[in-house]
Amino acid sequence: MLEQGWVGGRRARFDMVGRVRGLVSHVGDQPVGAGAHVALHRGTRPHALISAVHVEDALAMPGVYAVVTGADLHKQLGDRLLTGPAFADQPGLAYDKVRYVGEPVAAVLAADLAAARAAADAVWVEYEELTPVYDLADALEGTAYVHDELRPSSVFGDLGHLRGVRDTNVNYEYNLRHGDAAAARAAGAHTVTGEFWAPPTHHVPIELPCTIAWVDAGRLEMLSTTQTPSYVRQTIADLLDLPLSRVRVTTRPLGGSFGAKMYDRLEPLAAALAWTTGRKVRLVASREESFLLTTRHGVGVTSSMTADAEGDLVSAIADVRYDTGAYADVGPRIAAKSGMVAPGPYRIANATVRSRCVYTNKPSAGPFRGFGVPQVTWSHESLIDELAHSLGEDPYAFRRKHLLREGDEAPMGTRMHSADFVGCLDAVANAIGWSEPLDRGTGRIRRGRGVAVGVKAVLTPTIANAVLQLNQDASATLLISTVDMGQGSDTIMAQIAADVLRMSSERIHVVRADTDATPYDTITAGSRSTYHTGNAVRRVAEAMRGKLLGLAAERFGVPAGEVSLTPDGLRHADAEVSISDLVHSHFGARGATLTTEANYTSDWVPYDKETGRSAKVTEHWFAGAIGVRLAVDTATGRVHLEHLAVAGDVGRAINPRLVEQQLSGAAIMGIGHALFDQLVLDQGQLINGTLLDYQLPSIKDLPDELTPIIVESPHDTGPFGAKGVGETGILGVAPAIANAIRDAVGVRLTTLPMTPESVVAALEERA
Repeated sequence: MLEQGWVGGRRARFDMVGRVRGLVSHVGDQPVGAGAHVALHRGTRPHALISAVHVEDALAMPGVYAVVTGADLHKQLGDRLLTGPAFADQPGLAYDKVRYVGEPVAAVLAADLAAARAAADAVWVEYEELTPVYDLADALEGTAYVHDELRPSSVFGDLGHLRGVRDTNVNYEYNLRHGDAAAARAAGAHTVTGEFWAPPTHHVPIELPCTIAWVDAGRLEMLSTTQTPSYVRQTIADLLDLPLSRVRVTTRPLGGSFGAKMYDRLEPLAAALAWTTGRKVRLVASREESFLLTTRHGVGVTSSMTADAEGDLVSAIADVRYDTGAYADVGPRIAAKSGMVAPGPYRIANATVRSRCVYTNKPSAGPFRGFGVPQVTWSHESLIDELAHSLGEDPYAFRRKHLLREGDEAPMGTRMHSADFVGCLDAVANAIGWSEPLDRGTGRIRRGRGVAVGVKAVLTPTIANAVLQLNQDASATLLISTVDMGQGSDTIMAQIAADVLRMSSERIHVVRADTDATPYDTITAGSRSTYHTGNAVRRVAEAMRGKLLGLAAERFGVPAGEVSLTPDGLRHADAEVSISDLVHSHFGARGATLTTEANYTSDWVPYDKETGRSAKVTEHWFAGAIGVRLAVDTATGRVHLEHLAVAGDVGRAINPRLVEQQLSGAAIMGIGHALFDQLVLDQGQLINGTLLDYQLPSIKDLPDELTPIIVESPHDTGPFGAKGVGETGILGVAPAIANAIRDAVGVRLTTLPMTPESVVAALEERA
């Protein structure tokens, strides 16, 4: 049925079979040809000056073309070697000092990867030890500093005032002030407090990061596993001091990312090596090395929530500390965008939030599905649950009473639109049978239920562009720079265009990102693409529809307003012409094309410097809820998920099948963070950075029943009312599970992951 390929249709992803059968070609599948394979020698100290790098033994090994050190690159490129979206603080190769165990110090270029890795092992480095900053407590104490001074990049202009700031490990601080939260807490009748910790975790996409770079006729060309081709192009142009026209970045479909392939990963180093040596280079991270490229932020939250004698929420206070590791990456944005929702999606009269991004001598942290919000949701959804218990209230009903509604102003100053928290909460509560009697279990086994609600802002402001070529045979080619990394964006963009043009979406081909061909797009991240790129695609399709109506009006000799576009062609009264015939007659040639282009740019109101509030901090909100029914084995501490329901307000589901897959996938990832995932470091050394040691949920750890629920509250300016969904399902998973454990056995866990050992320890402490 044709309509299945339009908006609202449950069309399967166009590349589904290819992905499942391994027929989709990824970056790592591309041969390097006559180029060089690159292996890295990595530092062994968490914080130390580099006294000397000895490469003689490596250079003498068979098959080695060159050994390049950070000092070599810095000599040729100067401070342009330092890159980063927030601060220009990260060199492709360390040249003055190392700031975490595993930081690249030297690169070996060789005929094959085995030779390159053997030579990298032969490099040895002399160090002068510096005092390491191992954790947030060390960092905030300020007896040692990871960086001598702050160096804001040109990407985030609002950080310029921090240039040259010294003697601090705090690279950014966001403060929210709404009313007098401290006074309201003091006067309140009921206060709950907590110290919450969410550890660093790894993204673990199936596809490993890989970049191939070469110089062709004075241009730097690159094929890379990146979510951000437009950003990478600008970074490489700055690094090599080239005009944008002399840098080309291309991609292939990604095998997962979740934030691991954003901004500066392998690309600056690969570009620098290709440019300075004149060789084509292939740089791929091993599974173990990928653990060192980027992580999710470890976050500590000290927080409280207060209700008055009538049970109304009067105060929320949070001190949030994001451990960004050795390099800031996008940490300052995460600290602000997530800190502003630390009070949760509730009507709260007074709120105070202090959210800081902090350097430590650990692998750098960056964007991860949820953009820091799951870590603060862990805090506020645990607190409000505990407050409900202290008041003798039902946790579901208590939340429902205080949730923000349409038009309500949140503590950060922006009003709610298309954010149906109540609908999401009701949906998951009904799904797990909240109002029905619960078999509490007997003997060792105890059962409980829990719910949690999440709120997140979309990345704003950002830019999306689209170009559409309508072919004479009534097929179309859509050029966008959104990267399909498994979320199905190519499929839904084709559906949006097809709906406008009343044609089969299967006849629309979406061109993969290529900065020589596809137009600028800020980023594929933060669940922004459906809304932002979707709006650009709808506009470009509407422009094409206008062209077709105009051509048909000329043919029929009538005003364009009297012509209609149908799946069969263009019609006026009894006259009709197919798109193929119309375009053919217009150009007088087969294979001709009509072309349109469109832009969509969102806007925002910057935070007030004193209060941290904004009348428009986001283009749209993500609203979601989780409901969990589980069983706890009180002897072993093992948690068994019997039913998990996940609901998300998506505005309008462009493709319900893909929306359900996104909700389910995000919830499953959240289960991992709740019960399994954590990166363990000992004095700066990562000790579980392999898939033998890093514990992930298996198929046997999934809930007996997993229910994705679509809630639709159309957004006024979304394409067909749609918003994004990729992150919605992960926000509240950990606190929903914790709340269900609390309901089952009466203990409140505040540290993730909630391992069997931690459950048993809490039960023993209570006893």
